[in-house]
Amino acid sequence: MRLRRSNRHGPITTTILFLTILCSGYAWSGVSGRDVVSLQLSEARSRALSSNPSLAEMRERYQALTHIASQAGSLPDPVISLNAMNFPSDDFDRNQEPMTQLQLGVSQMFPFPGKLSLREDIAMFEAEAALYSVEEMRLNLDRNVAVTWWEIYYLDRSVETVLKNQGLLRQFIKIAETKYEVGNGLQQDVLLAQLELSKLLDQEIMLTSMREKRVIRLNVLMDVSPDTPAKLPTTMPAFAGTIASETALYGRALSSRPLLLEEKASISASESRLALAKKDYYPDFKLGLLYGNRDEDDFGRSRQDFLSVMVSVNVPLYAGTKQSQAIAQRSRELAKSQYSLIDQRNLILASISRSLTEYEQATKQLHLYGEGILPQARQTVDSMLSGYQVNEVDFLNLIGSQLTLFNYELLYWKAFTEINQSTSRLAAAIGEENIYE
Repeated sequence: MRLRRSNRHGPITTTILFLTILCSGYAWSGVSGRDVVSLQLSEARSRALSSNPSLAEMRERYQALTHIASQAGSLPDPVISLNAMNFPSDDFDRNQEPMTQLQLGVSQMFPFPGKLSLREDIAMFEAEAALYSVEEMRLNLDRNVAVTWWEIYYLDRSVETVLKNQGLLRQFIKIAETKYEVGNGLQQDVLLAQLELSKLLDQEIMLTSMREKRVIRLNVLMDVSPDTPAKLPTTMPAFAGTIASETALYGRALSSRPLLLEEKASISASESRLALAKKDYYPDFKLGLLYGNRDEDDFGRSRQDFLSVMVSVNVPLYAGTKQSQAIAQRSRELAKSQYSLIDQRNLILASISRSLTEYEQATKQLHLYGEGILPQARQTVDSMLSGYQVNEVDFLNLIGSQLTLFNYELLYWKAFTEINQSTSRLAAAIGEENIYE
């Protein structure tokens, strides 16, 4: 009877063990077999900040805008003219008519005083806003790299936990098979252990796939080939700093966050546009100087040359439909910029509070898991296993205790990861690396 049971269930166990070893080796080879040097978080951040094309694009945009202010503050180019005046249409004889002359002139447009400086101010504020947008993008890029790196770290620890629990379940399968063969166990115990092992195999496949997707995202942020493997260090120190108070972080964000400084620069630009729109009620001036050269008459008598001075101004004749409407437009744009600053300020303060809450929750959970639940769960599994071997504990309870331990091991690493991710989000939210007291 025992031999018959062994023949019936032995191939199933052998097949599952073979598939387990095969899948584990294949899935994890993509993590550690294709590269040698560990990618530290600091290195990943450095690569992204130096090579990311989107950030480089924003820098070039800022550099381009820095060249606009001097253009906007300069006078329009003068106009030089060469004219042939009052030539007879019959023979174009220059000596025939006394008013016939060749003219050389120059004219210059002069905007009403204050307009050029306002245009220059607008360009300078726009360039300043672009600079802060570069800094804001740098913060977001640095945060995204850190968050993605820690996600990969968490997935590495999760796969390690899955592999460890696969090994434990294989031991459970062997124990259950042995007890079944000697008539002290149940067939469903073996099948239950094999089912849980298959579930872990499926979870390993999913975790490995998730890791590959995160690596692709990280490679894109660092501007390297998406298929470049990434091996992370296996151990990282837990965050041990003391984060500043919420009020202190609020103050740092209001003074340092580039997004708020960008909004303030945009408000300054809008104020200058409104002032310029009001200046358009006043005319611009155009000054011109013409020198007219006349030839001698038919009798050889010389003629005096002419010198002409011209002054012209534009008349705001359609102010009701043009200048007044421009002022209304610029006033609305200024109000929009002011509301945008308030909105962004509220969002930033909310993100600080949210990140602090996540940090505090993850810190408490990490302590609870590491100091309380996990040691208790391990002791429970050991006790259950000893009891099952002497038929004092049901196999279902043993499996349940092991799954509880497995789930809390994953939660431990999740909390560990969220602590570090929340500190990265905090640094990005306040606009500086220093989040400590």
